[in-house]
Amino acid sequence: MLQGKKILLGVTGSIAAYKTPELVRQLVQQGASVKVIITAAAKDFVSPLVLATVSKNEALQTFTSEDHSTWNNHVELGLWCDIFLVAPLSANTLAKFANGNCDNLLTAVFLSCRNTVMVAPAMDVDMFKHASTQKNLEIIAKNNIKIIGPESGELASGLTGKGRMTEPEDIVQEVINYFNPSLPLRNKMAVVTTGPTQEALDPVRFIGNHSSGKMGVAVANCLAAKGASVILISGPSVSLGNLNKSIKVIHVTSAADMLKACKQTQPDANIMVMAAAVADFKPEGFSEQKIKKKSSEGLNIQLVPTEDIAAEMGKLKKEGQLLVGFALETNDETQHAERKLKNKNLDFIVLNKLEETNQVFGSDFNRITIIDKNLVTTPFEKKSKDAVASDIVEKIITLVQ
Repeated sequence: MLQGKKILLGVTGSIAAYKTPELVRQLVQQGASVKVIITAAAKDFVSPLVLATVSKNEALQTFTSEDHSTWNNHVELGLWCDIFLVAPLSANTLAKFANGNCDNLLTAVFLSCRNTVMVAPAMDVDMFKHASTQKNLEIIAKNNIKIIGPESGELASGLTGKGRMTEPEDIVQEVINYFNPSLPLRNKMAVVTTGPTQEALDPVRFIGNHSSGKMGVAVANCLAAKGASVILISGPSVSLGNLNKSIKVIHVTSAADMLKACKQTQPDANIMVMAAAVADFKPEGFSEQKIKKKSSEGLNIQLVPTEDIAAEMGKLKKEGQLLVGFALETNDETQHAERKLKNKNLDFIVLNKLEETNQVFGSDFNRITIIDKNLVTTPFEKKSKDAVASDIVEKIITLVQ
């Protein structure tokens, strides 16, 4: 997707620099030509030799080569690239960018570059929140520099908060999106749930269902192909072999796990697609030891409802956020689906009817009906799940703001 594109990567002195070999690898894998400039401080966190190996170009460090026989022309480097990507961008280099300071090869290229500049800040939470840092970010944003992230999470200091560098696959997706400005979901973030959940009875047994997760994976792939940054929250036993490499995966087991992951990702999402087949019930209690079979006795299990994830997301839904639900029914399909649509505050619901001619679980095909919040019903013919995903995503595109 980046065939023939030229990316100049600047690496600065943040511990997140250890992620840059993977970032380079993914850019090269997408077809890009990559050259790297590394600051002296960054060498404490990543080896120039590693970056040179994965990029297949020397990692440039100073204005001249080590033996002073070659000049690393900062003007030519700035003209060579289609994008000058700085990841990670430290608070120190950010301050230099904002104030025009030029004391190394990387900052000289920045001041010379006529092409697009993207930066992925990475620093501790208090450094990021500091008024000086926020002012510097405002300055570079006004100069049409694309700022990617940072993300919230656990930081090297042991604190938790905003400051983590955006993951390499998400940065790569931002670069891909830049070269495809017509993608309808560019700059949108989507969360998709998929697969079954497993509700433990004892250490070896659980209550679950037959979901393969194929439908959710297909929807996630289609959203990514349309330009969205996608997080896939996947239940167990889901095959992810054909998943778009830009998609971030969060693995969960139970309904409670999936709800927690949804709550963590929901605040930043523009689109949420609840495609998982969440178990409706779980055992009331959990046995720490394997329950032994007694030949003369049966086993009574008290079941209680699991968390209703779609309903919880409906309660948390913010203005402009699109929420899509799924319904798998065996009888009175439309009535049940319409009730879910209303009760869970969905924008539209995808109705599957489980019947002999539409074996949804494990199949590569599906037949759906989409019902929107105005109760407009759109039935579709039986198609491959990839084609069904395309229909669902096209509906999302018509509704997303």
